[in-house]
Parts: sequence; C-alpha cells; structure tokens
Amino acid sequence: QVQLVESGGGLVQAGGSLRHSCAASGRTFSSYAMGWFRQAPGKEREFVASIDWSGGSTYYKDSVKGRFTISRENAKNTAYLQMNSLKPEDTAVYYCAADLAWSIATMRGFGNAYEYWGQGTQVTVSS
Repeated sequence: QVQLVESGGGLVQAGGSLRHSCAASGRTFSSYAMGWFRQAPGKEREFVASIDWSGGSTYYKDSVKGRFTISRENAKNTAYLQMNSLKPEDTAVYYCAADLAWSIATMRGFGNAYEYWGQGTQVTVSS
C-alpha cells in the first residue's frame, strides 16, 4: 500500500509555471506507475500524464504536450508534474495517483485504473 501527499498548487497568471510534487510513503515507490489527473469545476476528472516505474516511459494528454512534464525521483519517493505556459483552461484540482501496473489502462488513465490517490491540490490560472 502507498499513501500519496501532494503539494505545489496555487494561483498563477496565464503563461506562468508551477510544479506539483507527489510524495509517496512506503519503500516500494519504484514499483508503482504514477499518473496525474485533474478535475475542473462542473467537469469530470480527466487524465493529464503518466510515467512508468523507471521514468523511462511517459504519456500525455494531447492538450498538455509540450507544456507539461511528468518525472519522478525514486530515491526521494516523489513524482513531479512541471507545468509551463499555463492557460486559464488548466484551472482545476490536480491529483496524483499510483498503481502497480504499467498497462494501457494506467498509461492512458482509463477509468479507475489507478488504485491509490492523493488528496488533490488546487491550481488556478488567471487570464
């Protein structure tokens, strides 16, 4: 089992940057695929990005490609989401998630593929 604690949200102007961190408990962080999701007010939760156990494979939602970067430091039990060139439509609560499987489902963030979830942090991008 793993527990996830997020940090790094906040208020930023359009065009600005933020970096989310997701700190995991336990000694097996390197066994978990990690994902980032977001949920805007009145909308369903959507997949943003994912990364495999080693950090060698990543996958992104089309609208964030080239702007967001997912990464991880297994020695620090932490995953990151670097968000650049932020737009007002990026405003949402952002969640990190973990799962032991690196599969099509976790890579693309399908359904309830991820077993463990963080508490979420708010990101607000002003125009």
